[in-house]
Amino acid sequence: MALLEVTNLGISFGGLQAVAGFDMTIEKGHLYGLIGPNGAGKTTAFNMLTGMYAPSEGNIRLDGVDITGKSPEFICKSGVARTFQNIRLFKAMTVLDNVKVGMHNRVEYNVWHGIFRDRVFREKEHDMNKKAMNLLKVFGLDERAEYAASQLPYGEQRKLEICRALASDPKLLLLDEPAAGMNPNETQELMETVRKVRDDFGIAILLIEHDMKFVMGICEDITVLEYGRIIAHGDAETVSNDPRVIAAYLGGDDD
Repeated sequence: MALLEVTNLGISFGGLQAVAGFDMTIEKGHLYGLIGPNGAGKTTAFNMLTGMYAPSEGNIRLDGVDITGKSPEFICKSGVARTFQNIRLFKAMTVLDNVKVGMHNRVEYNVWHGIFRDRVFREKEHDMNKKAMNLLKVFGLDERAEYAASQLPYGEQRKLEICRALASDPKLLLLDEPAAGMNPNETQELMETVRKVRDDFGIAILLIEHDMKFVMGICEDITVLEYGRIIAHGDAETVSNDPRVIAAYLGGDDD
């Protein structure tokens, strides 16, 4: 069974069909790319997969469970985590606490344990701190655990956002333009980090990215959207040589 099965997914905003006939199958432990020109519907597709938008049509199944139109909280608990185009960290909180926020759906003590700070609270907090520090080590951020998130350079803030997403124990990680705003050295380092995350955590990754070198160098399968519809799918070589993809990016006659 595939990890994620998306069938005929679509959404309309008034009279605008933003995404239509979107099909996708994601296998466990694989690395996928979703690309297309600006306004092609990539982030809209992400928003449907994560419950931020309810699809007008179609079906989404995660590990055999129907998550179509479910709440973001339900989908997160089911095993889908994401990052955003614009970094959305809690800038005044520490790096460590930002990661612990990602564990909110796995907290096993109630408000009374928190108020009285009893043994259950202390044990669970100890476990959360240990897990958060282990995640930060993967990204080389453990020595900055007590820094405010706002003190990190841009590239490290991107890494922290991915680290926070991993804290929710996802089966599928969605990265929305993770290399946006990065210089070439940071981008190369991020490519290695994404591969390491996939290999070490054994999760599937689906990413949106405009940096074609990044996408072609890391993704095993790539889906291309234009005007909300899939125009190509395949490996990097197949997609990069498809006349419809070239026309979508560079202009020209689709025929």
